[in-house]
Amino acid sequence: MNNPQSLYAWFDRSAETFGDDCTALEVGDDHLTYTELRNLAERLAARLVAAAGGEAPRRVGLLAGRSVTAYAGYLAILRTGAAIVPLNREHPAARTVHIAKAAELDLILADPSGPDADFGVPLLVAGPDEPAAPETKPLHELPLPEAEPDGIAYIIFTSGSTGTPKGVPVSHRNISTYLAHVAPRYDIGPGSRLSGTFDLTFDGSVHDLFVAWASGGTLVVPMRSQLLSPVKTINKLRLSHWFSVPSLISFASRLGTLKPDSMPTLRWSIFGGEPLTLAAAKEWQAAAPDSALEVLYGPTELTISCTAYRLPRKRADWPTTANGTVPIGTCYPTLDVLLLNENGRPSHAGELCIRGPQRIPGYLDAANNTGRFLTLDEEGAVHPYDGTGPLTVQHWYRTGDRVAMHDGHLVHLGRTDHQVKIRGHRIELGEIEAMLREQPGVRDAIVLTVPAADGEPELEAAVTGTDCTDQQLYAALGDRLPPYMFPRRIAVIDQLPLNPNGKIDRRALLTELGRRH
Repeated sequence: MNNPQSLYAWFDRSAETFGDDCTALEVGDDHLTYTELRNLAERLAARLVAAAGGEAPRRVGLLAGRSVTAYAGYLAILRTGAAIVPLNREHPAARTVHIAKAAELDLILADPSGPDADFGVPLLVAGPDEPAAPETKPLHELPLPEAEPDGIAYIIFTSGSTGTPKGVPVSHRNISTYLAHVAPRYDIGPGSRLSGTFDLTFDGSVHDLFVAWASGGTLVVPMRSQLLSPVKTINKLRLSHWFSVPSLISFASRLGTLKPDSMPTLRWSIFGGEPLTLAAAKEWQAAAPDSALEVLYGPTELTISCTAYRLPRKRADWPTTANGTVPIGTCYPTLDVLLLNENGRPSHAGELCIRGPQRIPGYLDAANNTGRFLTLDEEGAVHPYDGTGPLTVQHWYRTGDRVAMHDGHLVHLGRTDHQVKIRGHRIELGEIEAMLREQPGVRDAIVLTVPAADGEPELEAAVTGTDCTDQQLYAALGDRLPPYMFPRRIAVIDQLPLNPNGKIDRRALLTELGRRH
């Protein structure tokens, strides 16, 4: 597959190839062919250029939900040559105002449902039916934006440790390298129907859009309410490809809909964003036996995903891991991988560090680079980046994730900050979580550290499931864990709280556990 030099070119090439013969986008009752979607994107692009005073904007915010305008607007911004900054209308206005300022936006493109607030930059509101007036003439006659591989394609703002959103700029080179490797993996072509489960503020959405559009597939966008009923949604929308966070498996299981052979249309099931337990994978595979099942792993800073693991078709060939999760696999061939142990030396287990053409050139605010990148000298000694000098191709990105090699594949052990010391004992929270998940009736489990009265950390656990009690769980753990690894409390709750991206929200869980005291 030829590798287009800009993100928009991945779509445009398919628009030239498939035209009116294939559907590019389905949102509710709206179905657009590749030609129709491109024409709408170009009309929106013309309005953006006009709103920017006749010059192509540099950075444009996109404040739109699961609407035609959102996806056509995404393409329109790229068509002008600008970088996209996705915004979430459900986030507090103050956060969006902060992001607009930090990203130095020229303007914001919004659908009519966007909030009425002053973001400090011009706001262009557009509906799905753009008028064919002179000022919205499609940009057919204008050449595509000149490819600048190191130019920014999009900026995702993630939660920073200081509480301030952190801008992660992804270049056209980063995302094109990713698509060149990932897009051919999933047998996509005309007739393929791919889910669009992720909000545009989460980088999994870029996979949704452009893996579909790179090969003539149809992006099918469920409404948010539909995501809570995955099996029903997959069948109703006749999806062939599914990509989501693993927590949606728990929703399906809780509803009792994840029954054997219940998803006959699925050919590919992909999960990422969080570890996938082998138990959840087993349940999903039984429900979609004709579907290949793959795990993707990667932080936003490494452009969506950087490793992959495909479970064997035969259950007897599945791996067994110490923490009961599916391996995250092997690193993509264009990337280099390094594991650093507690002493900062290369090892077979430790913090995962990666470099290569998918690694971002640095954070939007260069102050955030300090400590997140490193180099090794000829003796193998680590030199953390201290903000002095430019970041180079020799710098490794520190993921903050602990992994280990197991039978040639990487296994995710948890965050470096999830390995804790309790009164001198080093504890892997994932080990306790795995044992809890093995107990009858337990669907999922999370273990957290909380401060005790003397200021030392203690363990608390939360599990979801049916017909399980804390007394039963304590008894089951008694034969397997030393006393210092016992949670002081195990709470059985209906559902683990999720953040807007569908990941388990540990901070919200801490708050909920605190209210139960």
